[in-house]
Parts: sequence; structure tokens; C-alpha cells
Amino acid sequence: MKWINFLHFYQPANIESYSVQKALDKSYYRLLRLMEENPKLKMTWNITGCLLTRIEDEKKIDFINRLSILVKAGRVELTGSAAYHGFLPLLPEEEVLRQIKENEKILKKYFGNKFKPSGFFLPEMAYSPAVAKIVKRLGYKWIILDEIAYDGGKNHPNFNTFYIDKNSNLKVIFRNRDFSGAYPPDRLALETKKLKSATEIIITATDAELYGLRHEDPTAEIEKIVKVKKIETETISEFIDYSLKNKIKPEKVEVISCSWESTRKEILAKEPFKLWFDKKNKIHNYLWKFAYLALSLDAKYKKDKNYEWFYWHLVRGIASCTFWWASAKDFSKIFGPYAWSPDGIERGLEDLVRSVRSLNDPKTKKYKLQSEKYYLKIKKLIWEEHWKKHWRKIV
Repeated sequence: MKWINFLHFYQPANIESYSVQKALDKSYYRLLRLMEENPKLKMTWNITGCLLTRIEDEKKIDFINRLSILVKAGRVELTGSAAYHGFLPLLPEEEVLRQIKENEKILKKYFGNKFKPSGFFLPEMAYSPAVAKIVKRLGYKWIILDEIAYDGGKNHPNFNTFYIDKNSNLKVIFRNRDFSGAYPPDRLALETKKLKSATEIIITATDAELYGLRHEDPTAEIEKIVKVKKIETETISEFIDYSLKNKIKPEKVEVISCSWESTRKEILAKEPFKLWFDKKNKIHNYLWKFAYLALSLDAKYKKDKNYEWFYWHLVRGIASCTFWWASAKDFSKIFGPYAWSPDGIERGLEDLVRSVRSLNDPKTKKYKLQSEKYYLKIKKLIWEEHWKKHWRKIV
């Protein structure tokens, strides 16, 4: 059996120090030690640019230094992404480009001026044809998506190979949703007992925080499974190279717009990004109106003397989690939270309003007044929703 394991490391740029430290202590250092103590183990990781910056801010540069050793040894493959975890399919092209290029700049700072990953992680695995073309244009070779992107959930893809996206010509690797929606080491342990073929390939992709922060794993199943001799590990690029060397011709497919949480029902209803923009969700609607107002000011006021602060707050406000925390979806069955948090929504909301407030130009007065109206409206909606529907579910 081959296990291709992809991990996504992310903490919002505007989250409190305590949360970054907790993720480091419970998950990130644990995964680092796992790699260091098992010399044959290989994985592909995405560490979002804003998280790398926060790790340095927390004076944990030792984490990055130790990771660099694994990267240089070819044991950990890093991917590109969007620096501030913006929800790319719903953002203007200029912002998509800027966040990707900013992420590249951050990676070069920590891993060398010539560092350029071949793979790319779309935040939330949120695929759209337009974004895929941008990723390809910037020189990336492959992306990883949830299997529902293959044909909308009607059939499973062949996990033993990769595919080609007809739209962008990017190579596509599909994760196994069944294995990724569980705790992968537990599922792998069961799979090894009934293994029939030595060429079986399991592709998983999860948040790195699953390994300790969101699932404590008191019996150390991850430490056990990586020592099982039946299981070999590869990076995603090695998996692709192996297929090419064996002259496996990849199939071209029409990749479906979706995220790693999209359901078949949502895709059929043409709402693949419902968790982040549900048209029936009033908070979502006003948040996006506010976000697009702030984004529209970017091009107009690049010469504003406070532009740096405007953009500093803007990218934090439009991070995907601002909208995710307003979805109120229950993820407890897959080691996740109940996706409702007034604090989580307000964290992004505060940055959105501060971005507009930061601008110095007197001509921005009308935009400031509009942004304050959005701000107060969203605040009211959040707390009405909380006390009427959700507070008992999260206390």
C-alpha cells in the first residue's frame, strides 16, 4: 500500500497568539517530530504564508529551521497557496494574483530565493475554472482536490493515478473523501488488515490540526501506522513522477467547481461554495457586500498615505474563515466544530471596517459611512442569530 498524505497548516493572520501556540504545541511540533523520527516517511504539506509569519512572530523559528531540513532532504514537499487564505473563487483576479505572489515571497524568505513549489493548494480546496487558469499561468504543475470535483459525486475517481484538468491543463490529484473524513491512521489500520493488492494507493488530505489539536489520538495511532512495513509513503510530486515514468496516460476531465466540503446536493443546486456564500444567509450577504466595497477601494487608493494599513486589515478581513464561521454547519462527525462563532465572524468584520477607516483621503468619507452601516448591520445580525438559534449548541 502507498499512502499519499497531504496536510494543510493554517491559522488566521488575525487570530490571538494563544491559538497559534496551541496549534504548535498540540499538532505542528508533533508532526515535525513524527517526520524526524521516521526517516522513510514522506508527506506533502501546505503551510500558509500568514502562518509562517505568525510562527516567527511567536519566536518559534526553530520550527521553521527544522522544517527546512526536511524540505531540503525531500522528505516534506511544500506547496504554494494564497498567503492570507482568501476564498479565491469569490475574489477579484487582482487579489487572487497578489495573495499567491505574496505567498511565494514568504516561502522564499524562509526556504531560499530559488524556492518554487510545483504543487498548489487552493484554500478550502475551492476550485473554479478561472482560478485554476491563474494558478497554471503562474507556473504551478498540479493541484489537489476533493474527489467530488471529479464528476460531482456520481462516481469515484481512480485513486491510482492522476488526471488532467481540461480547463487549465493542470495535473489533478483527487483525495479520498471517505479516508480523509475519518481519522486517516484509524482507517489505514483497518485497510492493512484486508489488503489484497500491493499496489493499492490511499490519498488523504486533511487539516494538520487534526493530528492533536482537533483529535487527541491518546493511543498514538499516527505514530504506530507510520511504522507499519506494508505501508510506503510518497510526496504528491513523486506519485505523479512514478505514474509518468510508468507511461500511465492521464485522463482529461471536466473538473467541477467545488470545495472539499461541497455536497452533491449543493453542486446539483449550483451552490458549490454555500459554506462561504449562502444566498439565504443574511450575514453572508452583508459580509460579501462589505468585502466587495473594501476591495473596490484597493485600486482607487493605492497612493493613500495609509494604504499599507488599509491592505493589512483588508486581507485579514476577507480570509475564508470570516465567512465559514457564519455558516452554522455542524462538523462534529468529522472531528470539526459547530461552524458558528460570533467571535470568529467579528474578528474578520473588525478588520474589514478598520481597512476602510484607515484610508486618509477625504474623498473616502462616503465609503466610510457605508462601511459603518454594513458593520452595524452585520453586528446586529450576528447577535440576533446567536441568541435565537445557536448559543445553546456551542456552550
